[in-house]
Amino acid sequence: MTLFEKLRCLFTFGQGVALPLPEIPKNSTPLALFEQWFNDANKSGILLPEAMSVSSCGQNGQPSSRMVLLKDFNEQGFVFYTNYSSRKSNELNENSHVALLFHWNVLQRQIRIEGTVEKVSKQESANYFHSRDRGSQVGAWASKQSQKLTHNNELTERMAHYSEKYAQGEVAHPEFWGGWRVKPTYIEFWQGRANRLHDRVCFEKQQGEWHNFKLHP
Repeated sequence: MTLFEKLRCLFTFGQGVALPLPEIPKNSTPLALFEQWFNDANKSGILLPEAMSVSSCGQNGQPSSRMVLLKDFNEQGFVFYTNYSSRKSNELNENSHVALLFHWNVLQRQIRIEGTVEKVSKQESANYFHSRDRGSQVGAWASKQSQKLTHNNELTERMAHYSEKYAQGEVAHPEFWGGWRVKPTYIEFWQGRANRLHDRVCFEKQQGEWHNFKLHP
């Protein structure tokens, strides 16, 4: 990349474009690089850098995607929370294969994650549920996520009902609400470059071990 190209990237968007990727040791895992990129996204001022697309596919073969928020990540996987009766949960119950996508345009970066899901423990779900603001806790009871409203005021009425029910004391953790953990088998780090010669650094898990390689853009 020429000096002019680097300056153009730095003064517009794509702060990461002018910066070289670190060398990736052959025996490394993708978590350290994910954590570094996630921290970079946090520092960049991006609104909700934890927002990610979750793509699922049920038995009918029709893929569906939606944006959710990443709430935890470690070597075991990437965690988000939802209603276990929602469309996404029903599809994940039918087909445990899933894909995640982070897109941080200002850094010209994407992270693609593929793997399978499992439910987090009831205790993990309860702990996170009670860390949310009270309105969100009551809202989890009020919303029959992904189901059709029987009439326009149904959600408002259900919110009023559960607000009254839980007017005092702790809001109970619903059994139908909790977390999914995505256990990755493939992670790709995509870094935009000049002339569309983008970097694509990939990690693939084979027989319990991570192997990394690069792809043509």
